[in-house]
Amino acid sequence: MSGVYDDILHLARPQSKKHRPMPMEDRAAQFLPFAALTGYDDAVSETARLTEDRIELDPQEAERLGERLAELAKQQKEQPELSLLYYVPDARKAGGAYVTVSGRIKKITDFPRCIYLTDGSRIPIEDIVAVESPCLRENMD
Repeated sequence: MSGVYDDILHLARPQSKKHRPMPMEDRAAQFLPFAALTGYDDAVSETARLTEDRIELDPQEAERLGERLAELAKQQKEQPELSLLYYVPDARKAGGAYVTVSGRIKKITDFPRCIYLTDGSRIPIEDIVAVESPCLRENMD
């Protein structure tokens, strides 16, 4: 069987005299899949990210927390150590996360109602759900 291209079918591949051949790794990159849905993977990851609902303290727990914070406010000049569990609302979707921070009190303010720690952290009092401190165990438990 004789074909139209029999005369060039078995010739050597032409080589450029000006340019070196492209490395095989770079040639392979030409055939990688095209990402038609840019940002799709990020959107799926964001949707799958879990958040928590805010805990509403019952009146007794809220009163106990208020007493503990009032005791810490009285002792703030001594910069007592403490550990706080507080709620951080999520900036991108409904819900948030609970974060524990430990440190020393720098000051407690009434306006805004916040606890400032010596490391520069600022925690809104309304977001706090639990507080622990060695000075509270001695005086309140």
